[in-house]
Amino acid sequence: MAELIPFVMFLVACLILMAGYPVAFSLAGTALLFALVGAVSGHFDMAFLQALPNRLFGTIENTTLVAVPLFILMGVMLEKSRLSEDLLESMADALGGFRSGLGISVVLVGALLAASTGIVGATVVTMGLMSLPTMLRRGYSPAQATGVIAATGTLGQIIPPSIALVLLGDTLSSAYQQAQLNMGIFTPKTVSIGDLFVGAIIPGMVLVLLYCLYIIFFTRPAETDSASLAPMANSLSRAMRNLIPPIILIVTVLGSILSGAATPTEAAGVGAFGATVLAAIKGQLSITRLREVAQSTTQVTAMVFLILIGAAIFSLVFRGFGGEEIVEEFFNDLPGGIVAATLLVMLVIFLLGFILDFIEITFVVVPIVAPVLLAMGLDPVWLGVMIAINLQTSFLTPPFGFALFYLRGVAPDTVETSDMYRGVFPFIIMQIALMLMLSVWPQIATWLPALVYK
Repeated sequence: MAELIPFVMFLVACLILMAGYPVAFSLAGTALLFALVGAVSGHFDMAFLQALPNRLFGTIENTTLVAVPLFILMGVMLEKSRLSEDLLESMADALGGFRSGLGISVVLVGALLAASTGIVGATVVTMGLMSLPTMLRRGYSPAQATGVIAATGTLGQIIPPSIALVLLGDTLSSAYQQAQLNMGIFTPKTVSIGDLFVGAIIPGMVLVLLYCLYIIFFTRPAETDSASLAPMANSLSRAMRNLIPPIILIVTVLGSILSGAATPTEAAGVGAFGATVLAAIKGQLSITRLREVAQSTTQVTAMVFLILIGAAIFSLVFRGFGGEEIVEEFFNDLPGGIVAATLLVMLVIFLLGFILDFIEITFVVVPIVAPVLLAMGLDPVWLGVMIAINLQTSFLTPPFGFALFYLRGVAPDTVETSDMYRGVFPFIIMQIALMLMLSVWPQIATWLPALVYK
């Protein structure tokens, strides 16, 4: 029975989260309650909790995590300053004379917005408010419009420089070092957030390309009047003026990381400063705007780090009950070896994506399973990209997908929930196809990091 305690603790935490209690307090409270019961019953050594201050202090000292509030500030600034809204309007006008031009505009602008914010809810809500009424008015069916918007909103999981990849990269870095130490390698190799950024570039671009091809060949909006060449030229010029600044910003952030000129944290500072400059150029940098951006950034950052503290307590107690050894033994005994273990982990993460956000999964689940999988021989960059796409698919899958809940909150009553379910189905198939491609050709994720950091 003692071997079941870690899994019972994990199950109880999930049930408490489903009941609607705050994530950080649910994780920490469940862990401390089980630790107390375990200490009384003789199954847990309270000395494990003496390591908690050092863990929390190590988290505070982690300079990599300083990138989190800076990237959040960058995304919030771009959102609050209406840069993304202006970009969508100008691109829609420029491509409005082409069939499916609006849908392609939504995907491209959504990809830029997702790369800037990295938060599914923010991207889905923003794109839903900006583009859903226009898409419906221009002849897209409710299923087509909601499917494109919801799928585009989840791109923030895979397109760098997103918050999801920052947190996942930091967690995988620790897991990779732990896996090597467990294997007796005392000069471990390292994997950085920059490695994961580079590894996610090609899969992210492939997914955007698949979305655009689907929209071009399979969506059938109502016929629109073709724009004349002169207005189209003017619209295209305005679109380029609105498009170039955010692209320069994102390329500067990623380029500084890829070239080795800056760490992810330093690049995040460049991104935050650049977004502020763009807002000032657009005339959107008022005191009120700065206060809104600062409040939103502080709220999201505080949420992330509070969850990180709760997850640290949970993982410490989980290890104190011998959960890590139990998971490792279970994976090693699975018929099918590393393939079966990877499939099982991906299935569990996919199902947990229905009830947990990417932050909880990154901080709670990944530290438990990643060291075992990495010790079995998986590439850390490949594993990180697969987890990101898997979570993206989970957030899009009915009936529990987070992206659908967010979009339902801003969609008009004329759009049925069943329309959303039908609309996202083709995009789910595309994401699963990408994961299958990565399984067959892992070089899609590993080739570019090996080339850049050769």
